[in-house]
Amino acid sequence: MVNKSKLLVSTVLAFGLMVGALATPKMQPLFNKTYPVAKESEVAKAKCAVCHTKGKELNVYGKDVQKAMQEKKAKELTADILKSIEKLDSDKDGASNGDELKAGTLPGDPKSKPA
Repeated sequence: MVNKSKLLVSTVLAFGLMVGALATPKMQPLFNKTYPVAKESEVAKAKCAVCHTKGKELNVYGKDVQKAMQEKKAKELTADILKSIEKLDSDKDGASNGDELKAGTLPGDPKSKPA
């Protein structure tokens, strides 16, 4: 009985990790549509690093996106969720997330801010 319980827990955890890994690529096109930026901008070059540091690890902006999704009990990222955190300054560099994204700078990196 114990082995079956361990197998069930392992299977559920593995499935949860797979779902999480599959969800990330879906978010990039929505982000790009919500925030169209110049191809030369830091945001365009960063791709997944706008929200992530390494692999699935989130930076401060990504954590604010995640928190907004949790607060709205959303399973999918939406443009409204992204826009709901535009007034925040996730990386505490003195520029709001919205201002950074409009300027093509990274809202999760305090070294990257509008001029």
